[in-house]
Amino acid sequence: MIESVIEYFESIDPVLAALYASLFTWIVTAAGASLVFLVKGMNRALLDGMLGFTGGVMVAASFWSLLAPGIEMSPGEGFVKVIPAAVGFALGALFIYGLDKVLPHLHINFKESEKEGVKTPWHRTTLLVLAIALHNIPEGLAVGVLFGGVAAGIPEATIGGAVALALGIGIQNFPEGLAVSMPLRRHGVSKFKSFWYGQMSAIVEPIAAVVGAVAVTFFIPILPYALAFAAGAMIFVVVEEVIPETQRDKYTDIATLGFIGGFIVMMTLDVALG
Repeated sequence: MIESVIEYFESIDPVLAALYASLFTWIVTAAGASLVFLVKGMNRALLDGMLGFTGGVMVAASFWSLLAPGIEMSPGEGFVKVIPAAVGFALGALFIYGLDKVLPHLHINFKESEKEGVKTPWHRTTLLVLAIALHNIPEGLAVGVLFGGVAAGIPEATIGGAVALALGIGIQNFPEGLAVSMPLRRHGVSKFKSFWYGQMSAIVEPIAAVVGAVAVTFFIPILPYALAFAAGAMIFVVVEEVIPETQRDKYTDIATLGFIGGFIVMMTLDVALG
């Protein structure tokens, strides 16, 4: 089945493929959020394990899908060859750092007094959704940039690798959708609104994917920088937000095992399909 999907994506415009792939990750987020209609609550150990899995997928994708191809396609040797990856990685991390300081948001396991970003009277619900949306920006960007590399005809950027990345991000988006909708339900938000906000947290992914794909298509020389940019953005999110969220209760070992599992899944997908 996966081979058929790869063949289909090879037959259409890569920018359109980036849109379709990121819409898939959005739909998977919505599927996870829809569980709010079926279950009454979520075990904290399960939540931490799923968040750990998310972190593992993001770290593995950052290297196997983004940094390694970016370095491989860079010209030169030695220190010169790694400069685009180093510069792009730093810029990506600084970009999310800036958003983190400006965008009002509240992480899932944090108290309302621990809100981040500029001060705002916005409701807790909005802040929780914005926190996950912040996670999803680099994910959508990563998918778009990789498909953009395919559009540019770069040998190191393959449809198989792009599909593997989208599939891995989609898998980890399922628990993300649930991780948004369930806490909202727990705080008295209706089931439908909890689902709505949960799936809306991933709306930024198709937008970021198309922007990334189009940018790389028009400016081919930036591709190594763009791949590393997406990697730096994802690593910043993992270290600054995802991992701390899993370390605030007694289930740190479960979160760590979830991280290892997510890393293995994403690494396997990328190597097998890329």
